[in-house]
Amino acid sequence: MDDNLIDSATLSLDRRSRLPGAGFFYPDSLDEEYAERRTKEAVSDVETIVITDRDADGLACAALVRAARDAARSPAVAERALTARLAGEDGLDDDDTERSESPDSSVALVGASPYSLPEALDRVAQFAPKSVEVFICDLCPDDYRDVAEELPALVDGARSVRWFDHHQWDDEVARQVREAGADLVVGKSDEECSADVTLRELDHEFPPHLQELVTVTRDHDLWLKKDARSEDLADYAHWADNEEYLAIVGDYGADLPEPVHDYLTERRVEKEALVEKATARATTHEVGPWTVATTYGRCSQNEVADALREAGADAAVVVKPAGSASLRGSDGFAHCHEVAGLVNGGGHPKAAGCKPDIYDDMLDYAAHWTSDGRATRQVILAAFEQVAADVAGRNETAEPDTAD
Repeated sequence: MDDNLIDSATLSLDRRSRLPGAGFFYPDSLDEEYAERRTKEAVSDVETIVITDRDADGLACAALVRAARDAARSPAVAERALTARLAGEDGLDDDDTERSESPDSSVALVGASPYSLPEALDRVAQFAPKSVEVFICDLCPDDYRDVAEELPALVDGARSVRWFDHHQWDDEVARQVREAGADLVVGKSDEECSADVTLRELDHEFPPHLQELVTVTRDHDLWLKKDARSEDLADYAHWADNEEYLAIVGDYGADLPEPVHDYLTERRVEKEALVEKATARATTHEVGPWTVATTYGRCSQNEVADALREAGADAAVVVKPAGSASLRGSDGFAHCHEVAGLVNGGGHPKAAGCKPDIYDDMLDYAAHWTSDGRATRQVILAAFEQVAADVAGRNETAEPDTAD
């Protein structure tokens, strides 16, 4: 296949907003081979491993663990790389490139998502040194069966496995994870982010800039939106290499240096254009007592959801070209995790994610791209209808019996 067919740089903005990134078109077998090789290289000679989500919250957890183990990387290489990218140059000499690709830290980072958590646990169990210290952060399995083989194998070979999270955990899943030998601590999902839990549970006196990093990370992760810096952290975590992000925030905290702000300014030109495309595609639906807006596109889901809520939606659904969807609520809708739980996902009352299991082959994806995610929207709206019925039933049950 011609590389240009999946190269976003050659597409118009409208087409780019409707199609997934190039990585989507690589077979899982190649992704698994690459992930296995990278994991083996990262964990083969370390004392501590952090398996975490790769958003700002998960990466803040990793930054805290590195600080607690005196294993933070210098930001010098990352800053030079940033400056070079802004100038349109390569910018890294051979030594810099080697250090960038092979992090000089005794704490290894293994990125994962809720969907890839079992594979991440399995690879670490295979390749990590015996008696290694493992932290799992900002990740929550929907069902214990997802990790029933991988987690015990990891626990058996590790010195310790500590799990810090803040998502909505099923009580039975939490019990089984603890029985498998993991020290699980779950924070209050409407008050804390996973970095809050990590900060509290690690026996270390963290410097003020990292304590502030956690506060600003929480501002974004819980959608508080009281600190303008939280959007910078979220965008930078999304666009930057994980190691680059860790090096920068580990040294600067939430007050990012000038090259990062220049980089964010440059990247946000396209980001804003994609947000406008997705917002323009939105349609609204009355579901029970709620107005639900659904849209489609490759975009920043938080900004799109903000725009849809400002237009009157109680809940927003942003369907992505890769087939997943982000659900965002409001003060009038705090059931996102319930909706997502019905369509192969989970999360928080006001922020959740899912990927309906409706794609059997590439023809289904072709229909998805050319219909602006119509089938996915319909499946998720059906889940909203079910939750509306469930909430109505609970309300009826809760009403006092006033009959004589």
